[in-house]
Amino acid sequence: MRDKIYFAHHINIYNTKEEEFLEFIIENHFSEFDIENPNQKKHSDGYRNYQGEGKRGMDYFFEEVLPDCKAGGICHPFEDGMLGKGVFAEMNWLYNAKRNLWEISSEGIIKELKELDTSRELSVEETRKRVYPQGKK
Repeated sequence: MRDKIYFAHHINIYNTKEEEFLEFIIENHFSEFDIENPNQKKHSDGYRNYQGEGKRGMDYFFEEVLPDCKAGGICHPFEDGMLGKGVFAEMNWLYNAKRNLWEISSEGIIKELKELDTSRELSVEETRKRVYPQGKK
């Protein structure tokens, strides 16, 4: 079984040409790894099933998905370099687990992250404004 690399990205690019392009670049750059994309039914189901009884949906990723991503994670920030609350939390979990981190731009440029800058983390409210610009939640 090959090591996995986690593709942390904001849900507003799920099922878009941009997501497809970024995943293609990641797969080619990291051909020795399997890509773990959270945009899968099994993950949306896992997230939903983890809600309640003292757990949050994100706990599913921290407890069930990220521990299996031994190769680390690659994140896609917003255009201004900021990271939404969930994407930052996923990358922070991987950072604390001493896993490798990378970042991919919208143009497909990949760079290694030696550290995770907390000043790039958006609040939940700031993230929602960017992910749901029409006010959906």
